[in-house]
Amino acid sequence: MLNLTFAATLFAAFPSQAADLVISAPNWPSGQATANILKVGIEKAFGLQADVQPMGTMTSFAGLETGVVDVQPEVWRPNFDALVKKYVDEKGVMALAGKSVSAWQGLCATSEAAKTMKTVADLSDPEKTKVLDTDGDGRGEMWIGAPSWLSTGIERVRAHSYGYASTLALVEAEEDVAMAAVDAAVATGQPMVFYCYAPHHVFGLHELIRIEEPPHDPAKWQLVSAQDPLWIEKSSAATAWDTAHFQIAYRTAFAKERPEVAHFLDKVDLSPEEVTQMSYALGVERQEPLVYAQKWVEQNAARVDGWAKP
Repeated sequence: MLNLTFAATLFAAFPSQAADLVISAPNWPSGQATANILKVGIEKAFGLQADVQPMGTMTSFAGLETGVVDVQPEVWRPNFDALVKKYVDEKGVMALAGKSVSAWQGLCATSEAAKTMKTVADLSDPEKTKVLDTDGDGRGEMWIGAPSWLSTGIERVRAHSYGYASTLALVEAEEDVAMAAVDAAVATGQPMVFYCYAPHHVFGLHELIRIEEPPHDPAKWQLVSAQDPLWIEKSSAATAWDTAHFQIAYRTAFAKERPEVAHFLDKVDLSPEEVTQMSYALGVERQEPLVYAQKWVEQNAARVDGWAKP
């Protein structure tokens, strides 16, 4: 009995077969769906074993350098620009796939909130933002993103730069919690303002208005390193986000070992509409990511086969 217990512990600690590649999975629905679609597609096309491992952005990028991670399914830009500069331009340990998905991000209001808040200047007016109060302290709240997202820190910078950090409590919470709050706010007529991005299923569920901001001006976006303990105070971002997009990234050493897989990743051509559908399937229908990916690859078999062709 003692030997069997020891053996079970040993096998649990050391899996019998290592994966051929590791794909990191971020904590937002489309990223999780894409990670699993890549896993299923690569396994089908090349007979390799791919593991999908949930992890934060910083851990994923560090893993791309050390060899622990081979593929990152969604590299958002300009959010990840500092990491792209470090790992792609300076260290050369990571490459970006050839195709990208158009995106945008900013601030959204429910239709009830938009009756009094249409521009970012309105958010600095405590007489207007008090309707966003949900905890009875007289001060409104705004969701600015999940704690682990790079955009969340930038949203905090933007709140300080615009001035509404003094009128609103900035709330960090996981996305599923925030989306449930949006659903509840719309259902009850409670005004709500929050960070938003697209492609995302929330725009298909509710009537949302994008808060108006001054056009993006790179001269007014001065972000110091997030490693600086005073980076919020030292940084400035007092205009709208720049035009956004995201793309797949992979480890350059892995691409040399498996050029056929890198070629596959370069050809993945997801549309914003497809990404929205992924977001809805996982975020609203609560489909399990791997099961969703298996169905997606089956339904798009010819297309996935095309990605694998030389």
